[in-house]
Amino acid sequence: MGVKDKSLPFSLVEIEKLAREHPTPFYIYNEEGIRKSARDLNEAFSWVDGFREYFAVKATPNPHILAILKEEGLGADCSSYSELLLTERAGITGENIMFTSNDTPAAEFQEAKRLSAIINLDDITHISFLEKSAGIPEVVSVRYNPGSLREGNAIIGKPEEAKYGFTRDQIFEGYEILREKGVKRFGLHTMVISNELNPDYFIETAKMLFDLAIEVKEKLGIKTEFINMGGGIGIPYKPEEKPVDLNQISQGIKALYQDKIAATDLHPLRITMECGRVITGPHGYLVSEVLHLKDTYRKYVGLDACMANLMRPGMYGAYHHITVLGKEDEAQGEIYDITGSLCENNDKFAIERALPKVEIGDLVVIHDAGAHGHSMGFNYNGKLRSAEFLQKPDGSFDMIRRAETIEDHFATLNF
Repeated sequence: MGVKDKSLPFSLVEIEKLAREHPTPFYIYNEEGIRKSARDLNEAFSWVDGFREYFAVKATPNPHILAILKEEGLGADCSSYSELLLTERAGITGENIMFTSNDTPAAEFQEAKRLSAIINLDDITHISFLEKSAGIPEVVSVRYNPGSLREGNAIIGKPEEAKYGFTRDQIFEGYEILREKGVKRFGLHTMVISNELNPDYFIETAKMLFDLAIEVKEKLGIKTEFINMGGGIGIPYKPEEKPVDLNQISQGIKALYQDKIAATDLHPLRITMECGRVITGPHGYLVSEVLHLKDTYRKYVGLDACMANLMRPGMYGAYHHITVLGKEDEAQGEIYDITGSLCENNDKFAIERALPKVEIGDLVVIHDAGAHGHSMGFNYNGKLRSAEFLQKPDGSFDMIRRAETIEDHFATLNF
């Protein structure tokens, strides 16, 4: 197959059987792969005393997935009331939760406080808002936006144009205000890029946070207890791309830690992360059936899935590899646009993609959809959200979310 195709943890026969029982489209998550990704990250940073990966719930907000990750020692990064409730339902509570939100309603701060989550503030004005709405806890983290000092990418944008975080001056002012209001333990967070494949970027992020923590200690006498480097570790969406070397990131950060932190009174400075995509992304698959073939100015393959099931290609122009099940070894001699049925011309999973000859009824797998896939779905054109399945280590499939019904869709109408 060379670089033409990616491997799959299931066969055409298995998917045909599942599709006979449960109509496509649907998502499948591979449990073994998810567990391995979690273990690989924990192992890479095992040198850090108290390392914690707070899984980004927004990536794959299903309590079955969260419960698996809890078993692997992961916490949860939440950004909304619903995500906090999902996390609690999965058995993750207290400081195993990092609550990082923006433009936050009072009820969400109150819920985070009830769960004793670590609250990560997005703006200096949120200090007084938090105090009035929920009270100031003993531990607070703040989100740093370095502005023009760092570069972002297409997903998050330029830091100086992003809506997130404190400026550099506001970090110092905010720390002082928080200390005056009784905060005893401080965290420092940043998140300025998404889906990055260059390991050096994350090492540079650690350096930036180490330097800032050192300066805060020198100027204010405040010791930062932990840094949260955010997430943003990318995955190889294209077959020719390689996974990020987690050990390279870890060893680069370890060298910086030894140089900058180990001999100071900031030691031990705990290192945490909030990755989502690198944990579940490669281990999720959107399965769809070919409904129509159209031949006009281009050749089109029409699926029963659409952008409402997977937004990333239409929203970001993102690449997702596509396998036609049962035709993995056939020559990719046809050029197609792979489309859904929304009334939007950007409802395309691929543009001018080389594939084997496609026929109506073929089953198609869209790869690397385990993060920001189902979770970014929507109901435009009255499209219904699909089911989600967990592929267990024994190869069986458990439904972990049923498909929406038309009754679900109409249930909120007051008509």
